[in-house]
Amino acid sequence: MVAVYTLTSMCHIGNDHTPGDYSPGSERRTTMNKIISGKRYDTNRARKVAEYSEGGVRDFHHFTETLYRKKTGEYFIYGEGGPASRYAERIEQNTWSGGEKIIPLSVDAAKEWAEKYLSADEYEEIFGQVEEDDSRKIVTFSLPLSTIELIRDRATTKGITLSDYVAEAVQHDLQHDNQNTQ
Repeated sequence: MVAVYTLTSMCHIGNDHTPGDYSPGSERRTTMNKIISGKRYDTNRARKVAEYSEGGVRDFHHFTETLYRKKTGEYFIYGEGGPASRYAERIEQNTWSGGEKIIPLSVDAAKEWAEKYLSADEYEEIFGQVEEDDSRKIVTFSLPLSTIELIRDRATTKGITLSDYVAEAVQHDLQHDNQNTQ
């Protein structure tokens, strides 16, 4: 048995999805908004932080990922790509087209994306200078799920990692205890 797949190129002109080749000088669509898990992700309302592209628009494997940061501190990727990319959309049996998607990211996931696709200078411009000392240690403990959700929301709002938020909260609590014992 032989499977036959058809790949069609798709570009985004203006606000329409128009099959065909991307023509130089035309404006590619980079606007998208979506509600995911009760939260709005909108490329027009968020700040574009970084972008990574691989391949040319005539390459079926090409894709572009743009990292955005919402006013709440949450990160997300707007990704688009050709009919053989990770953003491909099936339009009928054995026929694929280019597609697009919004992917919400935690702060840690945004940092992982930046480590993979950005230079060290670009990374530090977004997330701050990386400290390379041995003053941190990985510790494992369990917390109630509701507490983890609150910590994740607060860390996202502040634009910091979960680890940094927990460290700040513990430091604040320790300082508060020291003030009460004096």
